[in-house]
Amino acid sequence: MKNRKYLSVVSALVLALSFGALSGLHAAPLQGTKSTERTDNKKTEQKSAAATPDQRQMRDLDEQVQQTKSDVLSIAAELNQLEEKLLYPSGTQVAIFVALAKGDELRLDAVRLQIDGQLVAHYIYSAKELEALRKGGVQRIYVGNVATGDHKLNVLVDGKLKSGSDFNRTEHFTFRKEVKPKLVELTVAGPDAGSTPITLGEL
Repeated sequence: MKNRKYLSVVSALVLALSFGALSGLHAAPLQGTKSTERTDNKKTEQKSAAATPDQRQMRDLDEQVQQTKSDVLSIAAELNQLEEKLLYPSGTQVAIFVALAKGDELRLDAVRLQIDGQLVAHYIYSAKELEALRKGGVQRIYVGNVATGDHKLNVLVDGKLKSGSDFNRTEHFTFRKEVKPKLVELTVAGPDAGSTPITLGEL
């Protein structure tokens, strides 16, 4: 009787230990799976973290490039202004501008300028430039140096009228250069403007 009780207790212990061992065997893979998932998550996070600095670096580089372009353009503009001041001092500078009379339908093809008998500018206009002049734009056709005193300006205009016929006109002007920059504006118009389709004014 005692032996049977003893065997029963031993059997119960063996079964308990067996179930404990089995449960341990089943739990181990679960722990391994969790650790694997954690490892994979860490790798993904590391990859994401590694990609983010690269993107930031590319953005920073792009911003630096854009800033450099802006600085270069600004420096170029300043150099152009400095070059113009050096080449054309205010005491001897003269600038001539061309404009079309408001509402005039002349198709301006070319303008030639002579100062004191010397050709200083010959400009041929494109369709876009002509359109800009018709909308009220003003073109600087010439900038240069002349001595103080009186000078002769000859203006030769080539174009076409609305009818399609050629239009050619030459006008002679005189302007006086003082010891300061001289700004001259030429307003061009067709024959409908009257006897003086090319007028000279000062800016």
